[in-house]
Amino acid sequence: MKLIVGLGNPGAKYAKNRHNIGFMALDRIAADHGFGPWKGKHQGSLSEGRFGSDRAVLLKPETFMNNSGQSVQAAMRFYKLEPADVVVLHDEIDLAPGKVKHKVGGGHAGHNGLRSLHAHIGPEYARVRLGVGHPGHKDAVPGYVLRDFPKAEEAWLDDVLRGVSDGAPHLAGGDAAKFLNAVALRVNPPRSGTGQKAPQTPAAPTPEPEPDTRSPLQRLMEKFR
Repeated sequence: MKLIVGLGNPGAKYAKNRHNIGFMALDRIAADHGFGPWKGKHQGSLSEGRFGSDRAVLLKPETFMNNSGQSVQAAMRFYKLEPADVVVLHDEIDLAPGKVKHKVGGGHAGHNGLRSLHAHIGPEYARVRLGVGHPGHKDAVPGYVLRDFPKAEEAWLDDVLRGVSDGAPHLAGGDAAKFLNAVALRVNPPRSGTGQKAPQTPAAPTPEPEPDTRSPLQRLMEKFR
């Protein structure tokens, strides 16, 4: 069984923030795969379901981002899970918008949600890093991640969320490569046919003008005819 965690902040005020892309991904997975209704448990919202024979629990901690580890730890204790059974989906400013990476273990890179998880369950859990881009300066990061996705970014965001949902069964089954491939098929779909451009017919050469062999007097007389 996998505990799939999406990081974010609770409440309508934060619902469309970049920081809440983890919540958004879990909402899409639950809706697409027929998971049960969201219920308040373990200091968060929880939905249970299956991907074929693989059971999974989706968890959105409602402790606010900085205390996400409390909720995850409580759920792990209840279901008797180890860090290796946990997958965390979160926003990643060090990846370009639309980029998705998977990793196990490592540092928290200053992400407050991951910092809390490290403190409560250790670092040996899997993460799905959902790129949201960087504002350009570290001092601008807090305001940037707590702003809503603009309309101009809705297209790639929808592709990423659909791709994560497509790949969720592979995530629950522990196959990171197949998961990432499912995301890539949404974000960068293959071209139709051979993917090669059709050969272009060369344009007909422009005929060169005939040389003007008239004398200056003849050209002058032509103007007054």
